[in-house]
Amino acid sequence: MSKESFIAAINKAYTTSLPSIYLGAGVLNNEIIAEAKVNLPLRMMNRHGLVTGATGSGKTRTLQLMAEQLSAAGVCVFMPDMKGDLSGMAKDGVANDKITERANALGIKYTPSGFPVELYSLTGKLGAQMRATVTEFGPTLLSKILELNDTQTGVLNILFKYADDKNLPVVDFNDLKKVLNYLTEGPGAAEIKSDYGKISGATASTILRKIVALEQQGVDSLFGETSFDVEDLFEKIDGRGVISLLNVADIQNQPAIFSTFMLSLLAELYQRLPEAGDLDKPKLIFFLDEAHLLFNDAPKAFLDQIDQIIRLIRSKGVGIFFCTQLTQDVPPSVLAQLGNRVHHVIRAFTPNDVKALKETVKTFPKSEYYEMEQQFTQLGTGQAFITVLNEKGIPTETVVTHLAPPASVMGPLGEGEYKAQLESSDMYKKYKETVDPQSAFEMLDGRMKQHEEEQAEAKEQKAQAKTSSRREKSTFEEVIASPVAKQVGRELVRGVFGVLFGTSTRRSSKRRGGLF
Repeated sequence: MSKESFIAAINKAYTTSLPSIYLGAGVLNNEIIAEAKVNLPLRMMNRHGLVTGATGSGKTRTLQLMAEQLSAAGVCVFMPDMKGDLSGMAKDGVANDKITERANALGIKYTPSGFPVELYSLTGKLGAQMRATVTEFGPTLLSKILELNDTQTGVLNILFKYADDKNLPVVDFNDLKKVLNYLTEGPGAAEIKSDYGKISGATASTILRKIVALEQQGVDSLFGETSFDVEDLFEKIDGRGVISLLNVADIQNQPAIFSTFMLSLLAELYQRLPEAGDLDKPKLIFFLDEAHLLFNDAPKAFLDQIDQIIRLIRSKGVGIFFCTQLTQDVPPSVLAQLGNRVHHVIRAFTPNDVKALKETVKTFPKSEYYEMEQQFTQLGTGQAFITVLNEKGIPTETVVTHLAPPASVMGPLGEGEYKAQLESSDMYKKYKETVDPQSAFEMLDGRMKQHEEEQAEAKEQKAQAKTSSRREKSTFEEVIASPVAKQVGRELVRGVFGVLFGTSTRRSSKRRGGLF
């Protein structure tokens, strides 16, 4: 195929009159064709997307490139910082030989720029503290991080249902433990038996142990007040969207927790945001890095919740991009909804890798310019197969793209710079202090104490009633009750009955022939 026909095909597919972000230029026969520009319309970014590829293939820098251009276009961004090396987005980049070479090959001018960045953390150590109340988190997501089975999940649903019905705010783990104790060992056990069903002691003990295990890992700081307000994700500075980075470098060994927390944010966004319809550009793009962690060993109820959020949240003006190593990490029901694909190199070292490669190729539109199965394994760092939805919602021509370099620092801020960034943050100050509101713990604790007091009072009244029933005996009663009186009574009765029955018995025996 000729270079001219390639340029014409790519420009036809990717040129748009709508606001868009520039990803890079097409590659044909290992030549970077600067004229074949690859753009992604902002209007189509709420149709969600997928960024995949092997470790070291450049996925993180692709996310950085997309986040920068979204911010410049006034679109807010949320993304996790898995290794703590994205904070440099707040600082102007510095040109070097590799960056200059890449920019020249693409026919663009490299312009260093920093972007408005807000740093968040789930522990409060590396950024503004992101919290959620247990009620906001919900039983389905909480069951995932507690690793509960179906029976235990059912019991957790009962706890949440009871708390909702009785208007008990379950803010943190102390509240949840108190509800569990109240309904299994406290006065609530009899109360829920008819309406909700009895909770077995063994199941309650298992749930309690798992809650305590998470507390010992320091995860309890994730739950409480002040809970994070999702409206804070929509801040803008000088017309540019704020890039909210969730630094999870300090809890990398607890992947299920931070991945599930990010999903809880999505659920909160879906519930809180009004319908927006099709916008010229989305309100927020939500990147979910290490997306496979969401789906590993996930129960059906959990997957159903993800599927529902993905299907419906685009109408709220929110786009979601999953980032993972393999296309197969994402369930088919979710994968079918991801209209924009950026796929870096696949390493086909094992039979399973080869199988995954063949399956991945099938998910891309066919191209007359590439032997795709072969090309996928030969992509260089910072190159990717791309197909997106054009402004009419039609999948574009698949193209190998040489990606543009990010404009900000491709690495973390220095320790002093990071600290200064936190100290100047209004969000860091807003969420720094923990608030302990009146919640289920205090309310149920009061009920249990009142119940104990009522039981003690009832017991005392019963004892008093028993004592007052013992009235003082008269002299006659005392004489009658004495041992002598009892003996005299027995003799008297024996004599009387002897006269009445003994005599008549003898008489009757005589009549029968004198048997006695």
